Amino acid sequence: MKKIITMCLLIASSLWILAMNGGQPEKKFSKDKCVEITFDYNRKSGPGSNQYAVWVENEKNEVVKTLFVTSFTTKGRVREGQPIKRGYTYRPTCVPTWVEHAKASEISDIELDAFTGATPKESGKQTFMWDFTDNKGKRVAKGTYKVLVEATLKNECRILFTGTINPEATVGEIPMTATETGSNEEYAGMVKSVKVIVK
Repeated sequence: MKKIITMCLLIASSLWILAMNGGQPEKKFSKDKCVEITFDYNRKSGPGSNQYAVWVENEKNEVVKTLFVTSFTTKGRVREGQPIKRGYTYRPTCVPTWVEHAKASEISDIELDAFTGATPKESGKQTFMWDFTDNKGKRVAKGTYKVLVEATLKNECRILFTGTINPEATVGEIPMTATETGSNEEYAGMVKSVKVIVK
């Protein structure tokens, strides 16, 4: 009798889940899935350049996970006799979209260390991976997410690449939209050929 009751409860709960999902079984994206972000980096000479950030946002433009930010942006540069200040505080043109959306001023130095890295000294392909987890390592909820790559080309001149993915449905390369602020032909190729592939 107990087995029959248990089976009835299981069937009833399964039917309820199907009803809540429009008659379809609940979908979960594979834990093996990941997102690969690559681009060509061409190092430029002079100050006010070579800064970039790579991150993921949810539908509310909230930063879910920062994958990388160049160290000058977050840690600044130590100069003799001067207090240590984060780079974006005295050079506000450093990846300002990431700074604003990530609420950089609220992030501790320890947290910044987790995704801050040195600016590459040489040109070459850069690769970053997102495993569908947030900054705390927790699996993200179902929904739509944006992958963003922002680069400070030269002072006020910068470029922002954006692409949208759905972890449950998206597979393969996604289209990326580039928005450039300002114009500087000499520095325009600092970050190019951005590709985002869901594997």
